[in-house]
Amino acid sequence: MMAYVLPGAIFLLMLSVGMSLRFTELIARWRRLTWTKWFALTMATFVIPPALALVLANLFHLSLPEIVGLFMLGAAPGAPLLSRNLAQRGFDVHLAASYQIWAALMVPIMLPLVIAAAGLLYDRHIWIPPSFLLRQIVMKQLLPVIIGMLIARAAPNRSERMLPVLNVLGNVILTLLIIFVLIKMGPQLKNLTPFVPVAALLLALGSLGAIFLFRAADEAAKDTFALCNVNRHVGLAMLISGQYLHAREAVPTLACYALMVPAVIIVYVKRVGLSRKSAAASAGNAQP
Repeated sequence: MMAYVLPGAIFLLMLSVGMSLRFTELIARWRRLTWTKWFALTMATFVIPPALALVLANLFHLSLPEIVGLFMLGAAPGAPLLSRNLAQRGFDVHLAASYQIWAALMVPIMLPLVIAAAGLLYDRHIWIPPSFLLRQIVMKQLLPVIIGMLIARAAPNRSERMLPVLNVLGNVILTLLIIFVLIKMGPQLKNLTPFVPVAALLLALGSLGAIFLFRAADEAAKDTFALCNVNRHVGLAMLISGQYLHAREAVPTLACYALMVPAVIIVYVKRVGLSRKSAAASAGNAQP
């Protein structure tokens, strides 16, 4: 069932991402970034999180399946984000969608290199074919985004009404799927190393903090990138862990992280909202 439900939920979310995008805006936002900023964003997205995952795994002496799960979470970015609610809080939804497209396009390039480098640290030669990753990205992310953009272009009013429905439906399915996995794997969860939730939380915070290496003039852009980066791609991590790393026991670690992310996002969004209100109030008091 998971083989169909998880891709279906991701398809719905990526479809909504496409509906919120305009091709001209997508290109315009990419052109604003310099090569220095692209490099910083690549490091913050594809290098720092998996490196941090390995450090945490060794620090807490996690088991091999737990190491694989935590590392793959760090290595796999670009999960769909519930962008509509964030837009109402001042985050840049178009930038978030652009980030997801960029991360998806970079996955077939960066993931094989990052995983191969990590494998060498454990004296293992691991190579994920870029063609496999490209096929996954095209079918499960880029295709629904393109369909969503075409729908938005052909029927803008209808797509605007469909956006919240698709967002809610996709996120509800993902939540129910995580709950189902946790119930089904109840006995295995008891065997988790007690520090796995701590490591998952620290990885989430580290992924969020890594984005501040990216020096954006716009604070809203930096906050948007931070939320996108903490939202690692659990579905892709699960697929690679089971199919290429032969670590199906990594699923509880993946589920643990998936439960941590909403809490981290909610706390961060509230903190940013309070900071912006405070800054606005200070600016208002400073005016003569």
